[in-house]
Amino acid sequence: MSEPPAGGQSPQNSAAKGAALAREKLAQAKADALRRGQLPRSEPRRRKNGVRRDSSDPQLLGGAIRELLAARGWEQSVAVGGVFGRWREIVGPELASHTRPESFEDGEVLVAADSTAWATQVRLLAASLVRRLNEELGEGTVHRVKVHGPNAGPRPGGGLRVHGSKGPGDTYG
Repeated sequence: MSEPPAGGQSPQNSAAKGAALAREKLAQAKADALRRGQLPRSEPRRRKNGVRRDSSDPQLLGGAIRELLAARGWEQSVAVGGVFGRWREIVGPELASHTRPESFEDGEVLVAADSTAWATQVRLLAASLVRRLNEELGEGTVHRVKVHGPNAGPRPGGGLRVHGSKGPGDTYG
């Protein structure tokens, strides 16, 4: 047999006494907090006159905004606006420097690219872009990414044109 530690108690005995002491101190702390009125409550606090809080009472700003958005049906529009505002974070700095989101309607995001090369690049990345946008907005929100290149505008008319060659305008759109 082994001898008890120097304190005269076995390790199991001292652990049991320590747990009992901890329970006793916790109960004492709870009782003190209850006397001071500082215990967490499961129901809303009563006002000094005994009336419970109601919906006309002041509330946290974030909760009030969430309720307003839900009541007006603006949740998706705000989420899309948030994505458009964080476009650089979502798609990365290089892609964001050559593209910008223009609109969101019926599950389709319209993206403008600053060149036909970047428009082609975004078209190739469309599936991963849809997946990434749905991570931000909720699954099934975005179905398609539509891309357009730079708007070169109408071609100038007139008699001073070389026929048979499109010229520098052939890389646009």
